[in-house]
Amino acid sequence: MTNRSFPGLGAGLVLFCLTTVPALAQQLPPPQVSVQVMTPEALPVVNELPGRVAATRTAEVRPRVGGIVLERVFEQGGKVAAGDVLYRIDPAPFDVRVASAKGTLARAEATELNAADQEKRARALRERKVTAGVDLDNAATALAQARADVTIARAALQEAELNRSYTEVTAPISGVVGRALVTEGALVNAQTDIMATIQQLDPVYVDFTQSSSELFALRRALAAGQLAMMSAGEARVQLIFDDGSEYEHPGKLLFSEASVDSTTGQITLRAEFPNPDGNLLPGLYVRVRIEQAVRDNALTVPQMAVQRDQSGQAYVYALKGDDMVERRDVTLGQTSDNRWLVEEGLAPGDRVVVAGAQKLYPDAKVVAQPVAAKPVPAGAAAAAEAPVEASAETPVAPAKE
Repeated sequence: MTNRSFPGLGAGLVLFCLTTVPALAQQLPPPQVSVQVMTPEALPVVNELPGRVAATRTAEVRPRVGGIVLERVFEQGGKVAAGDVLYRIDPAPFDVRVASAKGTLARAEATELNAADQEKRARALRERKVTAGVDLDNAATALAQARADVTIARAALQEAELNRSYTEVTAPISGVVGRALVTEGALVNAQTDIMATIQQLDPVYVDFTQSSSELFALRRALAAGQLAMMSAGEARVQLIFDDGSEYEHPGKLLFSEASVDSTTGQITLRAEFPNPDGNLLPGLYVRVRIEQAVRDNALTVPQMAVQRDQSGQAYVYALKGDDMVERRDVTLGQTSDNRWLVEEGLAPGDRVVVAGAQKLYPDAKVVAQPVAAKPVPAGAAAAAEAPVEASAETPVAPAKE
């Protein structure tokens, strides 16, 4: 088979396309597009930062007296209230000390009674001038010493009874108790051995970090009047889990530290969250979404209205009359509710094509349909704008004469 080339055929096809396509385009009606008027609004400055959950209070259960552990009372992993008995230590040695202290106190009280009688007798004899004054002084001194001995013996008894009560190791705080770190029969030393750990988990703290550069940028924008800073009580804080789901209970920002970590350049912030169901456990990694400021007079556009060229430059189409569009290069900021913050490129009052812009080109004629400027959820955006795109694509078919 012989291959033959027809140079004139290709040129003819090109000439045909160049002459017929514009004519065909002139026959098509202008596409319908949704247009939104740029209206300034207050937009919160939202940051998503890494953090970890921490218990609001943590207490290590330690024995106040040493001895042999006789019984573990609590259920491991259960909830305990402050004052609940967790362990019992052998009380026998302390019972002996209490009995001894009681005997010492009784002897001191008897000595005090005898000294009081001696002082009373010496005072009566002195009044009758039967004895010398030194005898009365000696009797008074003996009585004072006896009373002091009673005070010492009573304090010793109180100490013995207090140590006896410490044989029942109680919970210092309310919360969730962990595993038992000692077993029955173990010898524990006072103030040194850890028997269990209790953590208060409702509410919980979440410690998260933010780079110092971001925080200083916020403060510079605040000083320039571009932002209005939120106070700790007004800042909205929300938790995001690893799977992207949101924690149902919002939190509140407590404080941010006044120092920067010298190794990471991060500043630590702390928020508090309710935890009625116990889903937040200490050490859990989460992401914290926090509204740190409010940008007044912000301009936003739906994400689907923004396109990018081959160089990555973001742009939108805006109306430059009643029925023609022009390209506007824009500088974008953060995203919020499927909308882009426009930092440069648009002004209040501009009419921007928010749906149906995929087939537009500069100076294209359109039929504009105004839409309200409001955030649209991601799932509803495609459904709400699908009819508009269908109407824009319908005239693509050649019109029948």
